[in-house]
Amino acid sequence: MAWKETDRVNERREFVVMAGSGMVSFAELCRRFGVSRPTGYEWLSRWESEGEEGLRDRSRRPLNSPARTAAPVEDVVVKLRRKHPRWGGRKISRVLKNRGYSDVPAPSTVTGILRRNGLLNPDPAPRAYESFERAVPNELWQMDFKGWFGLDDNTQCHTFGMLDDHSRFNLVLAACGNQQSSTVKQLLTRAFKTYGLPEAILCDNGSPWGHDHEFKWTGLGVWLCDVGVDVIHSRPFHPQTAGKEERFHLTLDWEVISTRDQWSDLKTVQAAYDKWRTVYNYERPHDSLALDVPADHYQPSTRPMPLTIEPVEYPDDYMVRKVSSAAVISFKGRKVRVGKAFRNQLVGIRPTTTDGIYQVHYRQKPIRTLNLTT
Repeated sequence: MAWKETDRVNERREFVVMAGSGMVSFAELCRRFGVSRPTGYEWLSRWESEGEEGLRDRSRRPLNSPARTAAPVEDVVVKLRRKHPRWGGRKISRVLKNRGYSDVPAPSTVTGILRRNGLLNPDPAPRAYESFERAVPNELWQMDFKGWFGLDDNTQCHTFGMLDDHSRFNLVLAACGNQQSSTVKQLLTRAFKTYGLPEAILCDNGSPWGHDHEFKWTGLGVWLCDVGVDVIHSRPFHPQTAGKEERFHLTLDWEVISTRDQWSDLKTVQAAYDKWRTVYNYERPHDSLALDVPADHYQPSTRPMPLTIEPVEYPDDYMVRKVSSAAVISFKGRKVRVGKAFRNQLVGIRPTTTDGIYQVHYRQKPIRTLNLTT
C-alpha cells in the first residue's frame, strides 16, 4: 500500500473516496495504491453496501445506523465531546447529522448540553490568518514543519504537515526525527504516488526548502522542478501567507499533542497522528468549509508521479552550459555563480530584449539574470 503507517481501513477509505471522484482512471488509482483491479472493485462494492464496516478485514455489526435510538441524544453528545474535547456545538451537531441520527439537536442545544455537563472550555480557539483560497484541488499545496517537542526516549519529534489549499485535506502528517531534505523528499514522493502531483507547493523560508537572498533554489526545489511541481516561498516574516497550514498545526496541537504531557517515542506519536488524520479528513466538520469535511472537497490530481525523470533539454536557440562542482558556469569569458543546488546540472542561457542582459534557465524556470554590461 502507498501509506504503510496507516491501518488498512484508512487506506481503503482513501482509495474508495478517490475512486468516487472520477478524476483518476481506476487502473491508475490501483497502481498508486499497489492493488489489483479485482481487489479495488471488491473494496468499492463493500463500501457501497456496508460503508466503513465493509472495509474491515472481518465483518462486524455496524457502529452507526440511521435508525439508531438505543442511547439518548444527550449521552451521545457527551461521549462525542469527551472523545473530541475541542469540538463545539456546531461541529457535534453536524457530525450527528452526518451519522444519520434522527432528531439532531441544533448547535445551540448541543452547546447547552455541554454546559450542563461541565464540558465547555473557557478559552476560545486560536485563530490564524487565511488570506486566500485556490479555486480547485491540487492547484496549491502548503507544507511546513511544526516546532519540535521532546520525547521520553531523549529524541525530538519534528511534525511535518501538508494540506491542499482548496479543500484543507491533509495529505501528509508525519512524526519525523529531523528536518532534512531526504526526509521531506521521501514524504513528498509517497504523497505524489498516492494523490498525484500538485501544480505548486507553498512553503516558508526555513530549512530545508529555505534559501538566501541571492540564490533561492535548494536541492529539494530542483528535485520538485524535475518532477514538474513549482515551489512558491511565502514572504519573509509573514507566516499568515501559509495560514491554512499554520491553522492546521494549531488544531493538531489542541486536539492531539497537548492531550498528553509526555510522548514515549516517534512510533507512539505517529500512531496518534494516523488516527487523528482520519478524523480530521473524514469526520471533523471544518468551519471554513461550511461544516463540510475536507474529504468532501478534495479530489486526487490527474497528473501522476513520473516513473523516471526526463533528461534536461533546451530549445535550439539556448546556449547550454554545465554547472561545475563549484556551482559556476563559464559564459562569454566570465565565471558566473548560479547556486549550489545546480552543481553538475545543465542550464540554458538566452538573450533578453535588452543588449547585454541574459536569462539563465533550469528547465523552464528562470534562475538567474546575467548583466554583461557591468
